[in-house]
Amino acid sequence: MSYQTLKRAVTTRLEIKKSEFIAYAYPVTSREQAMFHVEQLREQYPDARHFCWAYIIGDPDNTTSAGFDDDGEPSGTAGRPILNVLQHKSIGNVIIIVVRYFGGIKLGAGGLTRAYAGSAQAAVDEMILNPYVPMTQIQILAEFATEAQCRYIIESLGGHIDDVAYSKQVTLTATFAEADVENLKERLAMDGRVLDKLED
Repeated sequence: MSYQTLKRAVTTRLEIKKSEFIAYAYPVTSREQAMFHVEQLREQYPDARHFCWAYIIGDPDNTTSAGFDDDGEPSGTAGRPILNVLQHKSIGNVIIIVVRYFGGIKLGAGGLTRAYAGSAQAAVDEMILNPYVPMTQIQILAEFATEAQCRYIIESLGGHIDDVAYSKQVTLTATFAEADVENLKERLAMDGRVLDKLED
């Protein structure tokens, strides 16, 4: 489960035989998010000829969801080459969309394949990538007197507090790297208790 994710969106431009290829890469965690970016670019560039894309949700080697579209280019010359670049670089939770303005010179199937792969590669070259860290949400039960210490331990381990509920005790809901949960349980010791499953 070692792959990389995109830290923030990037844009690159290539001109090949008078055609302009504008590549956009966005971090995404669902197909709906990915398609939202495609629609936004269609609105932003209403006069462009093609909007070719590929996305990967999850681990690129064992993907939960991947897709691509040639958007009117000859089959296999646009979406698939973009997807191949993402898989080769082991980047997940990402979409690359290449907006093409036709410059009047036909590139042929090989030329198109190279142009779309090159556009995707140019976007990858601009990316700031982070290793993917599987996260999990946990709940911690604490006494009022130990709440501050629990908060300190959560934050010192890189966790993020999502919610706090007060009743007879304090229930802290936090998001954590899965690898740190056992360490958290040991660090909390007397101050709080990690609940085995989330309570609604």
